[in-house]
Amino acid sequence: MRIAYLDCASGVSGDMTLGALVDAGVDLAAIQAGLDSLAWPDNTPNCRLIATQVKKQGFRATQVVVEHEPEHAHRHLHHIQKMIDGGSLTPRAHTLATAIFRRIAEAEAKVHGSTLEKVHFHEVGAIDSIADIVGAAIGWDLLNVDEVHCAPVPTGSGFIQIAHGRCAIPAPATAELLMGVPLAEHPPTGPVVGELTTPTGAAIVKELAKSFGPLPAMTIERIGFGAGQKDFDHPNVLRLVVGTKSGEAAPSSDPVSTIVLLETNLDDSSGEAIGDCVERLWAAGALDVALSPLQMKKHRPGVLLTVQATPADAERLATIVFRHTTALGMRRQTVERIVLPRRKVTVTTPWGETSGVVATLPGGAGERFTPEYEDCKALADGAGVTVRDVSQAASAAWGGQ
Repeated sequence: MRIAYLDCASGVSGDMTLGALVDAGVDLAAIQAGLDSLAWPDNTPNCRLIATQVKKQGFRATQVVVEHEPEHAHRHLHHIQKMIDGGSLTPRAHTLATAIFRRIAEAEAKVHGSTLEKVHFHEVGAIDSIADIVGAAIGWDLLNVDEVHCAPVPTGSGFIQIAHGRCAIPAPATAELLMGVPLAEHPPTGPVVGELTTPTGAAIVKELAKSFGPLPAMTIERIGFGAGQKDFDHPNVLRLVVGTKSGEAAPSSDPVSTIVLLETNLDDSSGEAIGDCVERLWAAGALDVALSPLQMKKHRPGVLLTVQATPADAERLATIVFRHTTALGMRRQTVERIVLPRRKVTVTTPWGETSGVVATLPGGAGERFTPEYEDCKALADGAGVTVRDVSQAASAAWGGQ
């Protein structure tokens, strides 16, 4: 499994992320081509990515800047979504860019007491920020890693001037985006007066990172350094480490992880509304979503909605529940989850190939294979057989390996 680690000792921003991706080998011309394909409005100045080699406190890094003529435009989420939808991005890059902008819009809407439809972007809606976010989405797609992990994030200190006035660091939207993310007290060299993590950088790591902590066990393939625009007493760089996960036979790794459990009782939401909410939770990255029948007060039938989430996603998923159901409250608790090490495999059946998951059982008890339902269903539909026929054939094929 190919993984990436964001070592953000000096924080993270969109341009630092772009620089680290390019320094790690992602083709800048391919990112530029993706940006050029966007459905920019006719009056939008052209933007061009320029990558240069710089030194930050003696360390070499790649700095990416977005060159463009000045513009004066405030965009809403639907404006940017239209630009992304009109581009020639891959499905993965399109989904990532959309998700990052939506996270920012949700944060802005919350801190300003507005809605996704009405909130407008200031700095994040500018050409350079759009290029940073969409460019980063294209870059991550080209990097082609299976998982992204991240160090605790420092924010800096002091004050910053934004469109709404002078604000304490982290800026309100940045702080909202970083809810559930472990924060570092400051860079290793000591406290810094200034903004280290921007809303763009916070949204990128919140969307990408599977976990936050020290460098995971891995075999390093390449390292990229992305430079920030400012100079501090420490190297203002973002280090991107790319490699393969060590010990794919990972039973020796810690199988216990910490997750957030969200629960709410519903007795006045329609079945359609609850079903819609469940689909949105899955699409937003919930680890698991379950519905259980309840008998509630006044003998009304109800539903227990249970959501498992990573700590970084819990707040966002709770917002989805409140927005799309009649829930007035929610129980939230942090629990430990034991997960079996697993890997994906492909087996051959008489009707074609299907994928499956192999889980390693504890205590040396062997392995367990589970065919992928959607693959089995697709083969069954094409061959005119049952899903059970394909599933049994897949299991037999795995047992014969």
